[in-house]
This record gives sequence, C-alpha cells and structure tokens, in this order.
Amino acid sequence: MIRRSILSLFSIALIACGDKHTPKADSNIDTATTLPAANSICFEPEFYPSRIESFEEYQRAIDGYWDSFNFEADTLVTAYNRTSVIQAFADYVVYIEPQRADSLLRAIIHRAEASRPVLDLFIDVSTMILHDPNSPLRNDEYYIPILEELIESPHMDEYDRIIFEHDLAIARKNRIGETAADFTYTTADGRESRMHNIDARYTLVMFSNPGCNMCADIIAEIDSSPLMNAMIEADQLKILSIYPDEDLQAWRNKLESMPSRWIVAYDKEMKISTDNLYDLRAIPSLYLLDNAKRVIIKDGTNVAAIEAAMSR
Repeated sequence: MIRRSILSLFSIALIACGDKHTPKADSNIDTATTLPAANSICFEPEFYPSRIESFEEYQRAIDGYWDSFNFEADTLVTAYNRTSVIQAFADYVVYIEPQRADSLLRAIIHRAEASRPVLDLFIDVSTMILHDPNSPLRNDEYYIPILEELIESPHMDEYDRIIFEHDLAIARKNRIGETAADFTYTTADGRESRMHNIDARYTLVMFSNPGCNMCADIIAEIDSSPLMNAMIEADQLKILSIYPDEDLQAWRNKLESMPSRWIVAYDKEMKISTDNLYDLRAIPSLYLLDNAKRVIIKDGTNVAAIEAAMSR
C-alpha cells in the first residue's frame, strides 16, 4: 500500500459544520426533545491555545478538552458530526504532552465505555488517526495504551480481542528506544550481510519499492540534503534502501536511479514480510537508528524530522 495523506478528510469538518455553531445549551444531546438528525451536532472543544497564559492553565484546558462531549449519549451519539469528532481527536493528539499521553488516552477510552455505541465511535476515530498507515498523525506509542484498554474492556468479546491483540503485537514491534529487529539483506551483486552489522553513528533504513512515487520523492529529498550528504561523507550516516517484495526484475530496473553511496538491497528470503519483523502496511517506511541500532524514529516519512533528530 502506498502512503497518501488523510489531512483532506479533516477539512470536510469545516464544510460540514460551516457556521452552524450550536449554542452550548442546545448542543447537549440529553436536552433534545426529539431525536437529533444524524451528523447535526458539530463537536467544538472549548480549547483556545492562544488565550492560555501559563503551563498550569494549559494542563487544565487539556484535562477539560472532552468535557463538552456527551459520553452518555449511547445510540444518540450518531447525532454528532463524525468528521468534527475526527478533527477534534486529531487536534488533541497534537496538543497533548507526550509524557501524559498514556494516561490521557486511556481516560478517553474509560469515558467512552459508558456505552458500546460511544466506544465504537472512539475506536473508529482513534484507529483512523493513530493507526491508519496513511495518517500523518500515526503514532504507535499513543495507540498502544488505547489497545491495552480495549483488550480489557467489558464491551469486547473474544473476537474483538483477537483483532486488538494482533494490532497490539504489531504496534509493540521496533518501539522507539528499543533495538530494531535485525535481518539479512542482499545487494545486486549477491553479497549478503546483516543490518546490525552496518557500522555508523546513524543508520537510516528505508523500506521502499520501485513502483512507489512517494518513495522516489523521498529518495530525491534525502539525496539532496546537505546535512545527510555531509554525514555520509564523514562516515557518520549509512543509508540502507531495502526492497521487501518479490518482483526482483522491477527492483533491478530501478537500480541505476538509486544514489551510489547508499546500500541498495533486497530481502532474498522475504523474512521481513513473512515473519512480520516490521509493520509494512504502507510504503515508504523509514527507521532512523543509532549506533546500537536502537530506534530513534519509527516508520517515518518526514525527512526534516529525521534531519532534526540527527542534529540534536
């Protein structure tokens, strides 16, 4: 699967909600005397970062971010404009402090457990934002506590748990700060080596395939990076481009277009895919590793973020 952005989805909320801001007294589903029309209520958190003057005030605002959402709505939760909830959740995961993300995200699931319909909404929204391989806000570290809570939820049956347990096992692979899974790679001339044997201050592993336009764009961006070129020249950075699939002829046809100072290789035994060593639901996927092969950036596509991490 090739990556694409879902940011355009969030812009739909602006169209869907438009100027139809509902006064707070009327926005609570509990006060409705008749069944609200589906998608009639736009959720707009009372959170205004520009007005916050202290860190303590910021934390209080984060703690109250979801207070105007009616977690007791049960089946009437369908009255909420779904895209406005998606937008609010996307903003929330950007606003929260990483140190508090675990407890804050667990708390959302606890509140959503008031009923299965509300919980289902937050399962869908959190999965879309934090787990969809095409989401620009995908974050396994944020998704793990949600999965852990869902596995323990009384609303889940054994079949639900199987799905969440599978996703949790994948999310726990190659976590930031942990040692990346090793694998054997083979270059075009048939030489084999282990990824862990690459000797450099930083190793950038790029999973890619020859039919991926975004891969080509990122390769060009990295190849034109003054910082990365300087680090390659100084022998502080080595880049391994690894092809994990089976169409070797397509891969060989693209070899001449690859940067000459990179290690360009493929997975001869296809162990990366068959053994699920890495989550490759979307390509390209970049991992920045330190000299001990610990993960610094997991499943990234932002070259500027990778440069920033190596500059610290």
